Formats: sequence, structure tokens, C-alpha cells
Amino acid sequence: MITRKRLTAGVCVLLATLAAGLGTALPAAADEPPTAASPKVELVLDVSGSMRTRDIDGESRISAAKQAFNDVLDSVPEEVELGIRTLGADYPGDDRKVGCKDTKQLYPVGPLDRTEAKTAVATLAPTGWTPIGPALLGAADDLEGGDATRRIVLITDGEDTCGPLDPCEVARDIAARGIHLVIDTLGLVPNAKIRQQLTCIAEATGGTYTAVQHTDELSGRVKQLVDRAAEPVVTPVATEGAGSCSAAPELKAGLYTDRQEIGKHRWYRVDVAPGQELRASVSVAADRAVDNDYGVLLRAVTGHGREIVRGSEAGTGRTDVISSGLRYPKAEEDETDDGEAPAPESVCLQLSNSFSAPSSVKRTPGMPVELTIDLVDAPDEASDPAAFGLGRGWWLLGVMVLTGLIAGLLIGWISRWRVAVWRTN
Repeated sequence: MITRKRLTAGVCVLLATLAAGLGTALPAAADEPPTAASPKVELVLDVSGSMRTRDIDGESRISAAKQAFNDVLDSVPEEVELGIRTLGADYPGDDRKVGCKDTKQLYPVGPLDRTEAKTAVATLAPTGWTPIGPALLGAADDLEGGDATRRIVLITDGEDTCGPLDPCEVARDIAARGIHLVIDTLGLVPNAKIRQQLTCIAEATGGTYTAVQHTDELSGRVKQLVDRAAEPVVTPVATEGAGSCSAAPELKAGLYTDRQEIGKHRWYRVDVAPGQELRASVSVAADRAVDNDYGVLLRAVTGHGREIVRGSEAGTGRTDVISSGLRYPKAEEDETDDGEAPAPESVCLQLSNSFSAPSSVKRTPGMPVELTIDLVDAPDEASDPAAFGLGRGWWLLGVMVLTGLIAGLLIGWISRWRVAVWRTN
């Protein structure tokens, strides 16, 4: 009887302990931050009849693409959900209406089974048309749902053969959905017309175009794009710069986007506290035809109009992006007499460019601008960069005058000494 009572008491104590443990563990689990959604990537492969051409390292284009896919599938990060879609893989006939619907999902977007995905790719054979527009629409539908980052990687050797559905317009429509889907394009043929179409598709969604003519280049670039999808993405905040420093919007640390018309200036304002360093950079994408020589300038200016520091960059010909940046450290200051912290300095950022274009090119909307603002701890001995020739320039001028004076005295003394020695001898 005593043994039963002791056993019952022990069981009760054990249950009470477990209940207490669960009671404390559940709130802690509830406080844990939610896990980020897995990024989604879909590889879209052209399997049209032209992919039989043997001009990539002595092999056919489809063989190079298959080898590249196998290399990529072996290195996909675990957190990435990957799918594969084809275009022109099934219909071999001449009926355009049927051929332009020839796109299907070969492997669904989700956790990757490498063996199953490789087996599906191995069955592909060049067959039909090149319906790039319908394939992009299908891929966008495949990636719908959730808040994860989305990326389409299109590999093709030709331009779309299924007009009037323009794949560039399709890309713009996808971008207008606001689902943060990026399309990157890779062209297997260095053709100007193909490059123009694939560049337009990529730029419509903030993606990139790459021309590849070797298997290792294709593998490396696709790997890079898949890995990029796994990296955290910061969504820029839309802002609108003003036409003057006094009317400029105040920006905090972060990433911003704006539009800058050709030949116009944009102004922004940042408050820099003593002991902080302002780091600002700007990227301008050349998304239209411009003259060969151009540049971008970013200046930091005080409220009184004195230039503090500047950064500039120049380019030649059309480029994907041109960037420039600057740094401004502000020294620590003592507290005021009433014990209050010193007020921050209002620094104005002026963005200007030297883009020019033919009269036939539209000025609006302006060039896409991406502005990065960061405020970090300043170095222990921060100084005013303007004091060293970037703005006022009087320190540098003083050093040059003093150096010239000393050099002149030395040269004069040596000359007189040589003359005296010559006369003596």
C-alpha cells in the first residue's frame, strides 16, 4: 500500500514537472521569428529545332545546355525551390497555332530531387518552335504564391517565333504585377537582333542579359544566378528628389529608387550626427540609347552651399549600369553648455549626369536611379575632407606655398655658395 502511494506521488510530480516545462517552452517557441520563405527559381530552356546546331565546343547547343543543367542541379543551395520549364520540346509540326502553345513544366517548383530532375532533362530532344512569350507567362504562373523571392532564368538560342505576342511586352506585364519577379536571359548565339530582344526582357524586370558561347560559361552563369536567388533581397523605397537643396526630401539609411531626366539635377538630404560617417552611392542604369561618352556625379554639399566631397564616374557606349559614391566622416563634438547633444548636420546630396541622347529619344520617364544611404560610426580621428582640397582647398594651397618657399630658399643658398666657391678658386 505504501509502495503504491509513493509510486502515485512520483508520477504526479513527474507530470507536474513536464507540464511546467511545456508551459515555459511554448511561449518561448511562440517568440521565435518566423522562418523566411524559400526562394523560388525556374529554369526555362529552349528546346526548339535550332538547338541541334553544333557550334558550342564542338557539341550541339542542347548537349551543352544539358551538361550545364546537370552541373547546376548538383550545386543548387538546399534552401532554393527549383523548377524546370521547356519551350518547343514536344510539337514537331508546321501548325504555328499549335507550335506557339508548346511549353510545359518539366519539373515542378519545389524541393529538389536531383536524380529525378536530371532524368527529366536527359529525355529532351530539339523539336519545334520558339514560343518565348508563352513560356515566360507559364513560368510566372509556376512561381506564384507566397512572399519568397522569384527568379526566371531563360536559356535560348533564338528570338521568339510566335508574334504578335512580344516577349518584351510580356516581361513588362509580369513586372507590372508587382510580385518582385526577376528574369535573367542567356543567349547562345551572338546575334544583334536576339541580343536586343533578350536585353529588353531582362531590363523590364531588373534582370541581366549574358551572351555565352562555351559550356563552362553557361554552367557558371546559371550557377551564379541560382545562388543569387538565395541571397537576401532588399526592396528599394521609391522617392522623388527635388530641384533644390532646400526642398530636398530627407532620407534615412536604406535603399531608394528614383527617376532622373537627362540633363536634370536631383537633390536629397541626409542628417549626419557627430561621430557618424555618411556613405552614399548611386547607380544609374542606361535603359535607352545615349551618346557614347557620359558620366554621373554625386556631390555632398552643406546647407550653405559649400561642397564637402564628390564622387564621379564616366563611361563610353551603352552599359548595364554606371555607379559612383562618396564618404563623409563627421568628427565627435562635445555637449553644449546646457548638456544637450550637438545637433546633426544637414548634408545635401546632389545627383547630376552628363547623359545626352538624340532628339528622337524620349526624356521621360528619366533614367532609373538607385541610391544607397548608410550611416556608420566614424573613424576615431574623422576630419573634414573638404579641408584637404576636395572643397575649400586652402590647406593644400598653404602646403604648396610653404614647400615652394623652402625650395626657393634652398636653391638660392646653394647657387650663392657655388658662385662664391667659383670666385675663390
